[in-house]
Amino acid sequence: MTNSSNSRQQSNQIISPNIIDRNETGLFITGTRISLYDVMDFAIAEYPPKFIANMLNLSQEQVQIALEYIETHRTEVESEYQSILTEASELQAYWQEQNRELNARVATLPAPAGQEAAWQKLQAQKAKRLVLN
Repeated sequence: MTNSSNSRQQSNQIISPNIIDRNETGLFITGTRISLYDVMDFAIAEYPPKFIANMLNLSQEQVQIALEYIETHRTEVESEYQSILTEASELQAYWQEQNRELNARVATLPAPAGQEAAWQKLQAQKAKRLVLN
């Protein structure tokens, strides 16, 4: 864990009256697994609050308080979110490297007996996805 994540680690505390909560991984909507960063992503993409509420299964009040909190503490929230994204990217790179040999070995396995057609279709979809990325 990086120093930035250590600085985020605190005991659970309620930040905004019964709506915003902080745990060891960041800021969340109380009683849910929805982070303020999820709400922030939708807001940055300019989705309206009602749409955000529907997509994240939140009340409009929860979304409004989250948006107000994000706006009031924008510098702190954006900085923390960037730290989280950096840490996630580092973890992804680490696990990709750890699994590189295993993935290469699995890629050479033959199709399971009786599933050759499905296997070929899957391989074609994977190849198409690689071209698009």
